[in-house]
Amino acid sequence: MPSLHIGDVVPNFTAETTHGRIKFHDWQDGKWVVLFSHPADFTPVCTTELGRIAVHQPQFEKRNVKLLAHSVDNLKSHKDWVNDIKNYCKDIPGEFPYPIISDPDRELAVQLDMIDAKFQKSDAHAATVRALYIIDPKHVLRLSMHYPQSTGRNVDEILRVIDSLQLVDRIPQIATPANWVPGEKVMILPSVSEDDAKKLFPKGVDRVGMPSGINYIRTTTDY
Repeated sequence: MPSLHIGDVVPNFTAETTHGRIKFHDWQDGKWVVLFSHPADFTPVCTTELGRIAVHQPQFEKRNVKLLAHSVDNLKSHKDWVNDIKNYCKDIPGEFPYPIISDPDRELAVQLDMIDAKFQKSDAHAATVRALYIIDPKHVLRLSMHYPQSTGRNVDEILRVIDSLQLVDRIPQIATPANWVPGEKVMILPSVSEDDAKKLFPKGVDRVGMPSGINYIRTTTDY
């Protein structure tokens, strides 16, 4: 089974979820998707993750992003666990806002490169890592994060990278630097000429001289 890489089209899988049966590309419906796996239901770190992501659901919706969780447990387990998540994370607004995929045979986990195929039949080894995929409206994998079971994910970082991806789609002549958050300076790509930079960013371009003499650090807040 080939690995899933950035730039690949995510397969149009069919899955049973807590919100009913979905066919992924149809369910996506022209939106971005954050698809994330967790090792098992009724586990402490996963409970915090699904709860915090649910609390932030309005922030994802504002960015035209749908949320889709995955686990190798069954639907009844998911539905019972959702009640625990809501009890633990009491600031989830209204009903639990996103579906959780049921994948007890682990077929989708293998297909999406969340577990090694050799462990598919092994209960002792087949818990998924904390895989997270950001998928654009054309079904293309744009970013992947993999965490060990012991480390919970940072929801603010997920939102930050979505902001970056959506910004550079809108302005392909830029990239976002380390620790960037919206409103801060972005980098102008070296492939953009000085004349084009002035036209693209009329409110100003900042330059940083380097000992090498190569003019490659240019920034702007004009976006």
